Amino acid sequence: MLARRAAVLAALAVTLAAPLAGCSSKHAPSVTATTPAAPDPTTLVGGPSPAAEPATTPPAAPAAAGLTTITYTQAATGFPADPDQASTTPLTEGLQLQAKSPVYDAVGGAARAYLTPQISGVDLVMPVVARQSGWVAVLLPSMNRSIGWLPPGNYTVTPLHDQIIVRRAAFTLTWVHEGQAQQTWTVTVGAPATETPLGRTFVLGRSSLPSKVYAGLDVLALGAVPDDKNAVASGLADAHTGIHAWYRNEFGYRKSNGCVRMPPAAQKVLLSAIGSGTSVVVLP
Repeated sequence: MLARRAAVLAALAVTLAAPLAGCSSKHAPSVTATTPAAPDPTTLVGGPSPAAEPATTPPAAPAAAGLTTITYTQAATGFPADPDQASTTPLTEGLQLQAKSPVYDAVGGAARAYLTPQISGVDLVMPVVARQSGWVAVLLPSMNRSIGWLPPGNYTVTPLHDQIIVRRAAFTLTWVHEGQAQQTWTVTVGAPATETPLGRTFVLGRSSLPSKVYAGLDVLALGAVPDDKNAVASGLADAHTGIHAWYRNEFGYRKSNGCVRMPPAAQKVLLSAIGSGTSVVVLP
């Protein structure tokens, strides 16, 4: 009952909070970017330099009329599954578009949707998972375990230094920095009916929710969404998963609506260290 009340209270924060699974409504207000460190001066514009591009880079086909734009609440179809959903290899590059662009289902394939430089008011930084023939594959927001391909140009690439690994069965969350585990905490994950989605996703940004159950700390909003939208309340069907503090000292359970509940001290560490685009992998 208290968890449901917290969800209702969070739904009122329409100007400050991101809609998080089990935490807020489906309406998508702004999310605050989380940028603990300044961008690296070696940022690449448009990916590899033209000299590094292979001479046989497949061209990008024109996008068909009427393609969906991926947003906080709107997904798309036709994209391939992430081929390394359970990989814990750190993803060390984040891509941000410079303008609205079509995203493709394969190198030289068909455009399936549009992506924009921002999503719900925050800069959209997507982890790079593969490079092939001059094209780049990224994890997609609002679609679990899916990737999309982008041709050269029209984006910047910046280093990612951190990673979050969640192990559902062990009830743990590990913060990794530069490939080295820093700290591991006992957490609470999704209940059997509303499990925390498996696979790789990433941090979209952070949001402030008004309820005291979040211990007065911001929430890290993820790109993942509920796997079973019928299992959550109708107002949460288009919500996203989050990592947030919890006011009670009750961790090591399957109790949430999909979010990962952290001890407040641990959440403070993450908020100070984790930037937008940081990869997150949830393991069984």
